[in-house]
Amino acid sequence: MAVRGPNPSAVQQAYVLHHYDWSESSLILDLFTRDRGRIAVVAKGAKRPYSQLRAVLLPFQRIQVTLSKPAKSGSAADGEGPEVVTLRGAEWAGGATMPAGAALFSGYYLNELLLKLLARQDPHPALFDAYAQTLPELHASEDAQSQAALRAFELRLLAELGLLPDLSLATTTQAPVLSRQGYAISPDAGVIAGGELDGDLLVQLQAALLHGSGAALRQACLSALPALRSQLRGLLHYHLGQKPLRTRQVMLDVQKLME
Repeated sequence: MAVRGPNPSAVQQAYVLHHYDWSESSLILDLFTRDRGRIAVVAKGAKRPYSQLRAVLLPFQRIQVTLSKPAKSGSAADGEGPEVVTLRGAEWAGGATMPAGAALFSGYYLNELLLKLLARQDPHPALFDAYAQTLPELHASEDAQSQAALRAFELRLLAELGLLPDLSLATTTQAPVLSRQGYAISPDAGVIAGGELDGDLLVQLQAALLHGSGAALRQACLSALPALRSQLRGLLHYHLGQKPLRTRQVMLDVQKLME
């Protein structure tokens, strides 16, 4: 259920997750903002050749946007709700350059996760910060550091949405997980014995999540990348339901062509 804070500011830190054509000259943007969460925004005139917004409204670039008050509109692109706000202004707020290679696919993968799992008007400031910290960790070559950054973000996303159990406890018994014993993360049963994830690793992951340290979370993920990828993919697919991720399939198809 959407959670709305008291009178959020009209000026927001944001990222463009996706855009849709609205008219010959305008766009509807799906923005991920720090204080309002995911919102739909009309950018009037953004497609015009002389519009200053064209060079600003780019994916993966942190921007500062000025928004109007929400107004009722029946033209939301995906029909998720009637509230659409108008973009009054936008400017670049610093950050890395546009990602390339594998980092570009990984960035679009993160955006697709947010689009499909976040409800509109549901603020997650810690997740916004995690997204901002993850983008610079994605490299053009799909190395271990990039994979650890993706796994860390997936964990943070699931935890923020209340879809991740306490990793330091066996869910059914609430007993602490044991060192040097293998566990799995089941979508419907939580942390269960008998899997590829060591108990010590789960304790480290839970501690990093509670502490809020992205660096510690990425470091813990490095030691078990294949096992984490398999476990988290299963969790995400379960919660996505009938909404498959197109970005991942495109990434796999490109990798096959390059082999």
